[in-house]
Amino acid sequence: MDLTKIASRFRIEKGDKFRLSQIDTNDSGGPSLDKDNSQALLEGCLKRIGELQDVLYAESRHAVLAVLQGMDTAGKDGIIKHVLHAINPQGCEVHAFKQPNAEELDHTFLWRAQKRLPARGHVGVFNRSYYEDVVVVRVHPEFLDKQNLPEVSKDIWQQRFEDIRGFERHLVRNGTLVLKFFLHVSQEEQRKRLLARLDDRDKRWKFSMGDIAERALWPKYMDANEDTICATATPEAPWYVVPADRKWFARLVVASAMVGAMEGMSLQYPKVSSDALKEMAKVRKALEDQK
Repeated sequence: MDLTKIASRFRIEKGDKFRLSQIDTNDSGGPSLDKDNSQALLEGCLKRIGELQDVLYAESRHAVLAVLQGMDTAGKDGIIKHVLHAINPQGCEVHAFKQPNAEELDHTFLWRAQKRLPARGHVGVFNRSYYEDVVVVRVHPEFLDKQNLPEVSKDIWQQRFEDIRGFERHLVRNGTLVLKFFLHVSQEEQRKRLLARLDDRDKRWKFSMGDIAERALWPKYMDANEDTICATATPEAPWYVVPADRKWFARLVVASAMVGAMEGMSLQYPKVSSDALKEMAKVRKALEDQK
């Protein structure tokens, strides 16, 4: 099975005609794929991600930024746990963006993300990101008051979309692969997952009364997410709108998308010069003579 084709179905490079309703949140990739046989496919993807990351780290010329967005319970933490564990922690940083603090509010909305960008040779994962400032803040425009902007234009969201496109274009031009994943979960599946949190004593800590308040704003969030994807999907920084009702399938889509994109980077281990090879030959002989 060509897993890159699975991911390509959900890749959005040009969003002018995209609608979230086009993506079935319960999609599972067809009758030939199920939860049982997906595990072997996922393990194959994870092994390949580990191999590619090793070359990325050694080459140290490029970076990878994976952005995870989605409603509460969409499975962002699960993606980090089950997919990104394949990456050597030495070359990976995960950052979860919470409500901005006072220092962050004193800077532009992109500032706190800029500080967390992965270095060359590294993979960076944003659990939520600068996209919160065109989704959550759009649903809650009162949050703009805390940002102390000199002026709030009536076109502020379009301006921020423009800023994001420019920011991501800058990253790509300087060697960072930008992969953006919107985990698209249905409102009904979210309801089931919230109930499961309440029923499981080991997961109750994840539950927040705020989740219920935000759930009541579901239509507004869907509109904001759809507009955001439409405005910021580009060939150089595409979105993957991932069906997330079936966690096993969402993980497989994210993993396969990462494999396909990283293989397209044409990564190579650093070449060793002829002089260095000669020195290595001398060292090898000296070590062998020590027997």
